[in-house]
Amino acid sequence: MVKLLEYIFLGILQGITEPIPVSSSGHILLLQMILEKMNQVVNIDFETLATITNLGSLVAITILFWKEIIELIKSFFTYIFNKDSRKDKKVSNDYSYCWKIVIATIPAGVMGIIATKLEILDKLEENVKFVGLMLLVTSLFLFLIKDFKGEKDRDKISFKDAIVIGLSQMIAIIPGISRSGATIVGGMFSKLKRETAFNYSFILYIPISIATSLLGIKDLLEMSISSTEYILYIIAAILSGIFTYIFTKWFAKIVKEGKLIYFSIYCLIVGALVILFL
Repeated sequence: MVKLLEYIFLGILQGITEPIPVSSSGHILLLQMILEKMNQVVNIDFETLATITNLGSLVAITILFWKEIIELIKSFFTYIFNKDSRKDKKVSNDYSYCWKIVIATIPAGVMGIIATKLEILDKLEENVKFVGLMLLVTSLFLFLIKDFKGEKDRDKISFKDAIVIGLSQMIAIIPGISRSGATIVGGMFSKLKRETAFNYSFILYIPISIATSLLGIKDLLEMSISSTEYILYIIAAILSGIFTYIFTKWFAKIVKEGKLIYFSIYCLIVGALVILFL
């Protein structure tokens, strides 16, 4: 029963922190370190659990953006195979937007491969105060854009903007740097409207998360675990998906209303507490 509650709690924690700009990876890591300092032995593979619960978040965000995803895929292939369709402004804009998604995804993908090969993240995760410092960095950038409104809608995103936002997402592999926060900050510094930056940020989450989830599933299938543990992973992933769905919709309203300052204050407090007491 205790182990079930642990998986339930971690699934909910992932679901809440994945969409909002507070760093889900940072929170999972901090929880693990707090338990270790309290000499609490928790028989959980946090890395695998984070990857599997990320699958739940992926499903939730895909559902939320399903209509837009389908429209983009249709426009992309229509543009390629139907030359006459290229005169259609929507089809042309959607096709261009698809490539801007690809371009913005590449930096994080490349950095993820490099970080894994060199075990960079393992070294960073050993320093809890570094995670606290990165939360302060997240707080600072959220504070800097608190009054930004932007002027560009989706069709005005340039390839330069895509590169800037892609580099922002690349930085977010660092524990304590929020992925959604980094990409939204990158978008708003590029003068995107708040809602445009939000949508682009979460569309970018999907291809990166697909790769991460596939690797996580592969690792899980190769592990020697009981059927009970498989069920616990599934429960955690389902809860993660439910809470990601709820909090993504809530976060969309927060971004629209320009209230990112609340997350800046939260990251400031948590980051300071980590540096001072952990």
